[in-house]
Parts: sequence; C-alpha cells; structure tokens
Amino acid sequence: MIVWVIVSFALLVIFSVSLLNALTFPRLRTTSPTNPPAISILIPARNEASVICNTIRAHLNQHHPPFELCLLDDASTDGTAEIAQHAAQKDPRFRVITGQPLPSGWLGKNWACHQLAQTAQHGILVFTDADVQWQPASLTAVVALLEKSGADMLTVWPTQQTLTWGERLVVPLMSLAIMAYLPEFMVRFSPFASFTAANGQCIVMRRSAYAKIGGHQAVRANIVEDVTLAKHIKSAGLKLVMADGNHVIQCRMYDGWSEVRDGFAKNILAGHGNSILFLLFSTVFHWLIFIAPLLWLIGGAIVYLGPAWPIWPLVLVGLGVGTRMISAAVTHQRLLDALLMPLSVILMTRIALHSIQWRLTGGPQWKGRVIAHE
Repeated sequence: MIVWVIVSFALLVIFSVSLLNALTFPRLRTTSPTNPPAISILIPARNEASVICNTIRAHLNQHHPPFELCLLDDASTDGTAEIAQHAAQKDPRFRVITGQPLPSGWLGKNWACHQLAQTAQHGILVFTDADVQWQPASLTAVVALLEKSGADMLTVWPTQQTLTWGERLVVPLMSLAIMAYLPEFMVRFSPFASFTAANGQCIVMRRSAYAKIGGHQAVRANIVEDVTLAKHIKSAGLKLVMADGNHVIQCRMYDGWSEVRDGFAKNILAGHGNSILFLLFSTVFHWLIFIAPLLWLIGGAIVYLGPAWPIWPLVLVGLGVGTRMISAAVTHQRLLDALLMPLSVILMTRIALHSIQWRLTGGPQWKGRVIAHE
C-alpha cells in the first residue's frame, strides 16, 4: 500500500509541474529585436556531409543583420568543409575554421566550441549543431527573446522531428524530463544552480557572460557540457532562460533506433551524475510510475479485486499518460504516442543498460572517438 501512495504522490507532482510549465514556458516567436546586435553563429561539425549544405544555406538566409557564420571542421573525413564552402557560394559572412588536434583532457565538441568562441568577432555567441534547422526568422526570434528576457544565457529546445518508431518513443522523453521534473519559473528566477537545464543544440550567450564563467574551457571534459555551462551561469549570479523552439527552430536528432540508442546512451549516465546506482534507481522509479499502475490495472482485470478496484490504478495510468500528453502538446509531438509511454520506459531501460555496459567496457564511442566519462 505504501508503494502505491508514493507512486500516487510522485505522479501528482509531475503532472502538476507539467501543467505549470505548459502555462509558463517561454516560446520563440517570429518577432524582431528593438536594437539588433551583431551575432556570431558558431557550428562545430564532424562528418556532417549529409546535412551541412542545407544548414549553411538556411543560416545565410536569416533575416537578422548583421551576423557572421563560422563552421569549425573537426577532422571530418567526408568532405564536410568542402560541401559547406560550396553551399555558401563565397558569401563574405561565412568562413570555415580548420580544427586543431584534440588536446588531452578535452572532449571533441567542447574543444571545437572553444576554438569557435576564440575566433568569433561579435558580442552575442550562438552555438548550434549542424543538424539543427533554422527558419529565416529564427535568429531574430532568438535575439528578440534574449533582449526581452534580459538573459545572459538563453537555451532553446528545438521542436524535435521524429519519424521512425524508435525516435517517436524515445526522443520526446527529453522534453518530458524538462516539462515534468523542472519548474521553468525556478530556472528563470531561482538563484540555485540545481534548477538548471540546457540544450546544446541551441545556446545563446553574451560574450561577457561566457568569459565570466570560463567558457568551454571550464567544461572541457564534461559530456553534458550544456547543462554544466548553465550551472556555471547561475552560480555566477547571471540569468538563465529556457525556451521552446515552437517550430521556429527544429531538429531531427537521430535516424532510427540504433542512433537513438547510442545517442541517448552517450549522455544518460552523465546526466545521472555518472552514478550507475542513481541511473538504476531512476530506471526503477520510472517503471513504478509509468508501468506498474498499468500492470496493476491489467492484473486486477484478470483477478477480480472488487467494485472499487479499477479506480485507483486507472487514475494513476491516466496521470502518467496525461503527463506525457501535456509534454507532447507543448512541444508539438504526437499526442497519441503518449499511450505508449510504458513501451518508451522499456526502451529507456535498454538505453540505460547499454550505457552501463559502455561504462564497464571503456566508455561510449561517438563519431569515431571514445568518450571518457568525467
């Protein structure tokens, strides 16, 4: 009985947080800033030949003036730099930087972003990934929100495009974790670094704030460098703001289950403090709140437990599905996929076990590099 009381309380809390965030979460709007500042768009790229052409063209079609677009070619072997140069058609706003060899103690993306920041010429730094899709009004929308909110660091959660079942069942859980477990208004207004999240797909920082926290050098060996940068911002007394991409900025993170599994497994352990015990506890917790009530409901149907039996487990199932559905509605995902939340938890369990296996056998591999956990 005590277990069901705990599960009920947990589901009520996360459902309530989801409702609150649905009302308060800032969203990108296609508006323009009052005094548009000069921007440096910074893209680290390693073997991104399949997407880089469209990415460069999309950025150079931005309405916001003035800006520079810098791409760091991180030892690509697929012609990423050459394709990018061709796509830019000698646009003077664009330049390619050849990445220097990876120093000891650095992770690849962090080192690439550090080099980009060193060469950037303007006071607003926009770090974004090569697979993130920007609409022509995206940059003005981002800068307008930065200006309106007074943020020192703005992180945007792009609208995720999910095509295969592996993507549909797992990728939206990234937004669910923010919507259900982290009150957004505490991120904006609380001074505590524990109320922090960030998405490295789109991070906008004032150069003064970036310098004050030590930039990427301060997170050089951290897999979840985006979240750690955000924690440094709050610890320094600066303002962090999160926003939903709202179709203004979009991304398809992975293509198919194998990429989803490896991509999430790369980060999930670091997201749990590099603690296998904490990751296992988290896995059990999610089984209890999203799967156990359904098993209770089904089991009760097989073995009749009395006329009052279905109400409690049915409410718990409804709270779990409702939480997932609120997140889907806010972040423009498929509402009916919320009914498959138990299957999503099972897939996340597989990802957690994959991450643990990697930890015990030397660390994950990503784009040809072994990534050592900090």
